[in-house]
Amino acid sequence: MSSAPAAAGRATETVRVKDSHYDAVIIGAGMSGLAAGIRLAHFGRKVCILERHNAPGGLNSFYSLGGRRYDVGLHAMTNYVPPGVKGTPLGKLLRQLRIDRDEFALRPQRQSRIAFPDCALRFTNDFAVLDGEVASRFPAQADGWRRLVQAVRAFDDVALDARPESARAVVARYLDDPLLTDMIFCPVMYYGSAQERDMDFAQFVIMFKALYLEGFARPLEGVRVIIRVLLDKFRQAGGERRMKCGVARIVADGGRAARLVLDDGTEITADHVLSSIGRPETLRLCEPASAATDAGTPGELSFIETISVFNRQPAEWGWGEDTIVFFNDQPRFEYARAEGPVDVRSGVICLPNNFDFGDERLPEGIFRVTCLANYARWANLPEEEYRAEKRRWFEAAVRSARRFLPPVDDATLAAAQVATDMFTPRTIRKFTGHLNGAIYGAPHKVRDGRTHLANLYLCGTDQGFLGIVGAMLSGISMANYHVLQGKGG
Repeated sequence: MSSAPAAAGRATETVRVKDSHYDAVIIGAGMSGLAAGIRLAHFGRKVCILERHNAPGGLNSFYSLGGRRYDVGLHAMTNYVPPGVKGTPLGKLLRQLRIDRDEFALRPQRQSRIAFPDCALRFTNDFAVLDGEVASRFPAQADGWRRLVQAVRAFDDVALDARPESARAVVARYLDDPLLTDMIFCPVMYYGSAQERDMDFAQFVIMFKALYLEGFARPLEGVRVIIRVLLDKFRQAGGERRMKCGVARIVADGGRAARLVLDDGTEITADHVLSSIGRPETLRLCEPASAATDAGTPGELSFIETISVFNRQPAEWGWGEDTIVFFNDQPRFEYARAEGPVDVRSGVICLPNNFDFGDERLPEGIFRVTCLANYARWANLPEEEYRAEKRRWFEAAVRSARRFLPPVDDATLAAAQVATDMFTPRTIRKFTGHLNGAIYGAPHKVRDGRTHLANLYLCGTDQGFLGIVGAMLSGISMANYHVLQGKGG
């Protein structure tokens, strides 16, 4: 995995900074940073994106290994709606970035499943399927479920001044069956909660809408299609970007970010600075240090992910229906940092072959498994022990996940397997810079994106809009709110 982003980076153009002052500088070329850059460049702002690594995409990127391209992060793009459906995050995103929806080449899921002991709930991009499943399996909860759905639909999840509130507490006003509650929380937590055992209700609403009321899709070629479109739009709008160029320090003066000192020692200045690298990570760059009481409070939730590649299609083994499976084998779902290196009691299975690609299909079978992990258990292992632990937990995660799919004997899978790979919390820390390998950043989100410096703002993970579409909308919203508002935006 260590050489993977370099392979992806060779396929991208490096655009060097030509001047030292900009209307806006964006730290990080992830989904939110790219979207913010496009939005600002469209309105004539002189904008530069700085990225420490040589591959764009941040948490959702891709790499090449052994002649194959692997997605990182992306299981599915959430918030999918069919053409013609209006008033949705996807539509807003496409309008704001001037992207034709055909450019993303999105293909919908077939179906997904939440699998717990003795109970499963199916859901698709048609909410009526999940609605019917809940009514059938939990008839005593039907009225409360309908009222919860109404509350979710009515809630303004994009309000920047939303008051934090426990999602568990709010949902408990409508549902009193712990099994149904855990089953509904399992996917939304795995796809967007930086908080152990709970999440802010606004974030719960964002993910509920994204997964259940809207749905999953992906391009046949994966996340690189989305990244390629964003890079093209940014370049066409006149933006500049510099790869392999991180920010070493943000020097403050007079309550503002006065200048940025880059890794190579050069300095640039900007009227506005948007950082997509996370709140604790951003504030730790500031000189003098921020006086914010929680400036050093990173998240704790990290993952491992295994990738298995087969020379056969999963449907040949009866694995052809489910696109994504969220599984849990305990009486209660425990979403928390693993006590050991990995917690294989719950997780996410992704079978990318099972999107509706029409007459096309992926050339090989892909089987991905994601489980909660503990960064501290991986961070300082000697290389030989690290590799041994990867092999051990790869096998444990795969074996745990296979319990929730139709049975296939080990020999059949082994004969068809042609490649494997795995990333760990250590990988996440190395290639994203997130402290503790925290995949969703810090538990405390800053909805308005403000920091202690008047012209330094957050976008992306720690601003609070979630998922790939949410990350892009975060970049757009922060660019609009802080830079363009009142200036033609």
